[in-house]
Amino acid sequence: MERPITTLFMLCSVDGKISTGSTDNMDVDKDFPNIEGVREGLHQYYEIEQTTDFWAFNTGRVQEKMGVNQKDLPKKTVVSFVLLDNDHLTEHGIRYFCELSKQFVLITTNPSHPAFDVWEENLHILYQESLDLGEAFNKLKRDFGCERLTIQSGGTVNSLLLREKLIDNVDLIIAPILIGGKDTSTLIDGHSFTKFEELSGAGVLQLESCEPLKDSYLRLRYRVIQI
Repeated sequence: MERPITTLFMLCSVDGKISTGSTDNMDVDKDFPNIEGVREGLHQYYEIEQTTDFWAFNTGRVQEKMGVNQKDLPKKTVVSFVLLDNDHLTEHGIRYFCELSKQFVLITTNPSHPAFDVWEENLHILYQESLDLGEAFNKLKRDFGCERLTIQSGGTVNSLLLREKLIDNVDLIIAPILIGGKDTSTLIDGHSFTKFEELSGAGVLQLESCEPLKDSYLRLRYRVIQI
C-alpha cells in the first residue's frame, strides 16, 4: 500500500453523535465529564487513546474548539501529528503543535497560512492548490515513514476520507447516551446520497471485535470493506 494503514478512532453516543450539540461551544470532551452516568466510564476512552498509533490525523477546526490557540505550550510527546487546516489555527496554535509533536505535518490549501511564518525543525507544510487527501497520505508514508495513522477528525472530513476510500479500520468507543439532533455532527457527515448508484462511496463494515467496557461503555472494532 502506498499510504498508511488508517484507523478511524472516535468517541460517540449510541446514536453516532460526536458532539453534544450543533454549536462550537458544545463538545463531548467538555460536556461528557459533567453528565452523570456518562462521566464514570469516560476515562476508558482516554486510556485506550493512549494506545493508538504514533501518527495522528486531525483538523484545525477541531483543535480550535479544544483551545490550542490559547493553551500554554505543552510538553513534547512521542506522537507525530498531521493537521488539515486553512484558517482555524493561529501562529500560537502552530507553535503548540510543534512543541507537542515529534513531527508536525500541516496540510493546507491556504498560501497565507500562519504556519508559513513559523520556523521549527519538526514543522512540515504540505501545500496543495486543491485538496487531495489521497496524495497527502501517500506523502506521509513516502516522505515521513508513516506506516499507520489514527484518524480523529470531524464528521465532514471523515466523510471525505470515506468517499476517497482512505479509511481501513473503525475503532469506536460508544458512550451510554442518546443525543439526537439532525444538526449535531455524526461520525460521517457530508452530503447525503440521492440514488443507489452513489452507494459506491459507502463503506461496509466487518466486525472484528465487540468488547463491553465498564459503566455501560462499549468498544466496537471493524474492518472497512468498500462496496
